[in-house]
Amino acid sequence: MNKLFFLSLFILCLFLQTAVSQTSITHYQVTTGIGKQASKQLIVLRSFENKGTPMYFAVDAQTLETQVIPAKSVVFQAMKWGDLQKTFAELPYFKALSYAVTQAQSLQDAGITHGYPAEKGITLTVDLCPSAKPLDRSIFTSLITEFRKIEQPVPIGLSISGKFLNTHTADIQWLKKLESDGQIRITWINHTYTHYYDPKTPLPENFLLKPGTDLNYEILQTEIDMLQNGLMPSVFFRFPGLVSDNSIVDKITNYGLIPIGSDAWLAKGQRSEPGSIVLIHGNGNEPIGVQDFIRLLQTEKEQVLNKQWLLYDLSESVGDEFGE
Repeated sequence: MNKLFFLSLFILCLFLQTAVSQTSITHYQVTTGIGKQASKQLIVLRSFENKGTPMYFAVDAQTLETQVIPAKSVVFQAMKWGDLQKTFAELPYFKALSYAVTQAQSLQDAGITHGYPAEKGITLTVDLCPSAKPLDRSIFTSLITEFRKIEQPVPIGLSISGKFLNTHTADIQWLKKLESDGQIRITWINHTYTHYYDPKTPLPENFLLKPGTDLNYEILQTEIDMLQNGLMPSVFFRFPGLVSDNSIVDKITNYGLIPIGSDAWLAKGQRSEPGSIVLIHGNGNEPIGVQDFIRLLQTEKEQVLNKQWLLYDLSESVGDEFGE
């Protein structure tokens, strides 16, 4: 009995040691300020350590592109979030944040719901909510097939929940391979960690509005797990179920995240228009939306081939509009 106990204890210790060794990101927290790197200036949003090395997670306020940089490579000037907003109010990143807050009146679909391309086309976003089903890979293979000759890599926004990320390892590796091969370009959108939902609960107390929700965990743990898995978080955020209120929108934007809604949730019968931010689910739970999107691709096939109907990168689409 004692031998069995000590053997079990030994195995448990090995497991815990392995788990700790695999967690390279520690002390992850909200840290705001300016990071000056040679002639470049970045807005710092987070600080953390990666295997003991101090790092910053930052955004270029002109292009909305994010990056992880060693702390020693920048001159950091701490600044409160409100002061950053006032100082850099005219830069595209902060203009987009401010606009998103003004779109928070409704219970659903707060934030930016429409892209701003110069030509005809859409910005595609695919939600990866928690699911026991595998990734619907037909979305990506269809995109690559249709746009192979005229737009590569194909831009796509993936709204990912932490639970999906940590239970679909093979699917995530497959997506990373498509990106490394130059076939797609992914904007990773924070979709919270747990993506709580109870079909019996009214919307004002459901999803992220559930009383007692730990918002810090929902946002930061998702970012940690993205980085831990080699994914670069963007500054975009999608509310689970597209459900929010004024208070929660303010809190999300104070994390430096821009809420992204949709004016064309295909499974709900909403039609896409030029500039639409299209929403479909790629977690296997919304086959109708996926089928509608594939039909949309087929409908626009001739225009795709003539480069009159394109897919737009979310950061570029939003950044271009608020950069005008």
